[in-house]
Amino acid sequence: MHSPFPPPIQPEMLLMAYRSGIFPMADRRDDPDVFWVEPRERAIIPLEGLRVSKSLRKVVRQDRYLVTVNSDFAAVIAACAEPRPDHPESWISDRIVASYRQLHTLNAAHSVECWSRDESGNKTLVGGLYGVAFDRVFCGESMFSRSDNASKVALVWLVALLRRAGYALLDCQFMTDHLASLGAIEIPQADYLERVGKAGGSPQMSLAEAYAAVVGTADQPSPGYAIAQSLTQTS
Repeated sequence: MHSPFPPPIQPEMLLMAYRSGIFPMADRRDDPDVFWVEPRERAIIPLEGLRVSKSLRKVVRQDRYLVTVNSDFAAVIAACAEPRPDHPESWISDRIVASYRQLHTLNAAHSVECWSRDESGNKTLVGGLYGVAFDRVFCGESMFSRSDNASKVALVWLVALLRRAGYALLDCQFMTDHLASLGAIEIPQADYLERVGKAGGSPQMSLAEAYAAVVGTADQPSPGYAIAQSLTQTS
């Protein structure tokens, strides 16, 4: 049987697009086609300018959620693609899901997961985000939350890990009130492309290595405490 969808977008094409400041979207979940978007204004979160409220910092510090990196990329992107009350049609089509899952196998797309744990230690995925990484740039694609602050916790961890790993730019694509409350700013596309050009080269370590360094920090009470502390000087 033939698949009703065209093959996934080739990784080389996807990464070339991101380097050029464009990315794919679809009109609906079952759409076999994609269109390429180049925003006139680009939302970014300065890695030294994330705003973390006292209440959110407390949630992070107390390890209310177990946070992992690249533990279940497939589940995260599937959750992000689910319809929502304010967005009944997802722009993350089945073809886009397949394309980014393929990119993940090449270590160019990453996820951050938040898990709740019951008394028996069983885990349930309650929030997370995913995005594309190249050079010292991370392009956040989407996030989801099924529990209070879960997606925000994932973002706090992402920023802390990007800083630790030596990344230079966190792209959020489109500005929203939610992102603005967390410190996102909007810049012209030309300025964004200039920043991408200046963020060439390799980071000091991978996100997985940065995560392992935080989780393995022996002189901190908990991983969440280490993450919260790493942001206190600039947030």
